[in-house]
Amino acid sequence: MQTAINLHNISVQYRAPEERIGTFKEYAIRLLQKKIKHKTFLALNDISLEIKEGDTFGILGRNGAGKSTLLKVISRVLAPTKGRVQIRGRVSPLLELGAGFHPELTGRENIFLNGALLGHSYHEIEARLESIIKFSEIEGFIEAPIRTYSTGMVARLGFAVATAWKPEILILDEVLSVGDEAFQQKCQIKLDELRSGNVTTILVSHNVNTMQALCTRAIWLDHGEVRASGDAARVIQIYKEQNL
Repeated sequence: MQTAINLHNISVQYRAPEERIGTFKEYAIRLLQKKIKHKTFLALNDISLEIKEGDTFGILGRNGAGKSTLLKVISRVLAPTKGRVQIRGRVSPLLELGAGFHPELTGRENIFLNGALLGHSYHEIEARLESIIKFSEIEGFIEAPIRTYSTGMVARLGFAVATAWKPEILILDEVLSVGDEAFQQKCQIKLDELRSGNVTTILVSHNVNTMQALCTRAIWLDHGEVRASGDAARVIQIYKEQNL
């Protein structure tokens, strides 16, 4: 089986002011006066990772562990400070709730916007429009602005758009943790269909039961470093022993 994602010694370093600055104006003045001291920290530290085509790969870790940063590197939203990223296939990321949606546009308009961001033409989106609306279960709100939607409604619409076409690499960041249980089960059925079609899926979730049910392999990230990797059941067990 071919490799879909290969990360070689990836590090991401951020710079942040050592003290809190209240306004942008104050920041700009102090920057010109060279009175701002910065500290650097590694959000990711020397990460190497290989994910095969068709894998459902889980990323475990507490808040601030570097999970979202790693997903942004894989999605090419963020360039690493050091290391090499090799991706085989088109990435369909659902990195965070509402990513790619405009709050003032309606649900229908946002379907076309989000679909275009994923690289689909107007006619391709139009052909899938009704199935997207039906899957997301927001028929009665499709003409309302996204800003009026609940968190669960936004997640349902985002998931419906991201999976309306068979992606080559699907990235889901905490998406299955929102919405009611019935919709979560619906999403899991959809993911099972995608896995049977050899779609590579990367899943971030705080729900270890969901991770265990869906993932074949996983890593545990802690403060930007890999603490465990390999078979998902083994990694989850190590994570639970250390954190739960």
